[in-house]
Amino acid sequence: MKKLIIAAGTGFLGQVLVTHFEDKFDEIVILTRGKSKISDSIKYVNWDAKTLSGWENELENASVLINLAGKSVDCRYTVANKKEIYDSRIDSTKILNEAVLNCKNPPKNWLNSSTSTIYRFSLDKQMDEIDGEIGDDFSMNIAKSWEKAFFETETPQTLKTALRTSIVLGKNGGAFIPIKMLAKLGLGGKQGKGNQFISWIHEKDFARAIEFVIEKQLTEVVNIVSPKPVSNNDFMKTLRATIGIPFGISTSKFLLEIGSYFIRTETELVLKSRNVIPKRLQENGFTFEYETLEKAFKNLVKQ
Repeated sequence: MKKLIIAAGTGFLGQVLVTHFEDKFDEIVILTRGKSKISDSIKYVNWDAKTLSGWENELENASVLINLAGKSVDCRYTVANKKEIYDSRIDSTKILNEAVLNCKNPPKNWLNSSTSTIYRFSLDKQMDEIDGEIGDDFSMNIAKSWEKAFFETETPQTLKTALRTSIVLGKNGGAFIPIKMLAKLGLGGKQGKGNQFISWIHEKDFARAIEFVIEKQLTEVVNIVSPKPVSNNDFMKTLRATIGIPFGISTSKFLLEIGSYFIRTETELVLKSRNVIPKRLQENGFTFEYETLEKAFKNLVKQ
């Protein structure tokens, strides 16, 4: 493959993808709000994710476009933050649609971020791409609007895939680092009732799944999750066992509400039951290197 474009690729997931793909593409271009530059053979091009200003020329003759743009949901859901969460996803997706349509030789594949949070809270049913039940609250409606903005514009020369990604566990970023720190401090018990499911994926399988989607030309929606969601209680128990911490203080919903206020986040991030499985990946022959949480944690805590 020749040219990879990653929109908003300077964060944790972007760097995971750069590391995975740097030897598989002749050229990698990162669209960033930072300064345009070339560093370690990676080309960084400034964009505001809202308007066409020259960056769109980079899309010409690209093999793959991956869009990761969107304000982090790890914040308080104030009116201002809700607007920014919405706008950052919709605006970037719409302007990329416009840019792709303006290309003489547009990207062959476009993979756009979405989220496994699009499915309803579920303790009873595993959600796949075919029979999964879409929910109705702020986060789920953001996800629905995001996918609508992506798919509603037809791009005849560009295949489109929405990536319904779960929590990505990595050594150098994402949710794993603070969770591990809490466990080391003895605060690694269950959160809330502990029966809510966590859908997760190891960072290497995340990147491998993205490559698989590209190679197999899987379009429409794909769940980028491991095949075995686990309860919050089992998640924390497995983590404690892996790092050798024999106990963990549990945190009630009431205390989580207080704590989330002070650290400026929302309890939904740990209390929602995301019970999601990767049906399309597995039906098309994808195999996970880190299929179990035990194997994933052992790799992530290894120095």
